[in-house]
Amino acid sequence: VSEIRPAFEPGPARWMWPTERGSRVASGAINARFAAYRDAIGLDPVLSPHCLRHSYITHQLEDGVDQLFVQQQVGHRWGSSTAGYTKVGSDYLQAALARALEPAWHDDGDAEAPVAGTNTMRRR
Repeated sequence: VSEIRPAFEPGPARWMWPTERGSRVASGAINARFAAYRDAIGLDPVLSPHCLRHSYITHQLEDGVDQLFVQQQVGHRWGSSTAGYTKVGSDYLQAALARALEPAWHDDGDAEAPVAGTNTMRRR
């Protein structure tokens, strides 16, 4: 470990993926390598490394991570940029809607509440 650790010390340019010479790996090289792996395992050709960024942001927000934290973590200056990356699924939207409407459904026996994840109503 003591022999290898110095090789991983931060250099003057803090690239996420530095080359063996300390410069950055070109985005084209990353895209090409990603495409080769993507194609080898039969994923949709439209997928790119940038899709991973969208997925990461979406999953963080769906899992309840604070939006400001996610925004700062991914380096967005504006919350609207982070919102533009977010593509939440219909299950998440249904559950969020059910949570938002829950206070409106009273226990008087006359109201019908939505069932999360479905398009149906249930008698309370």
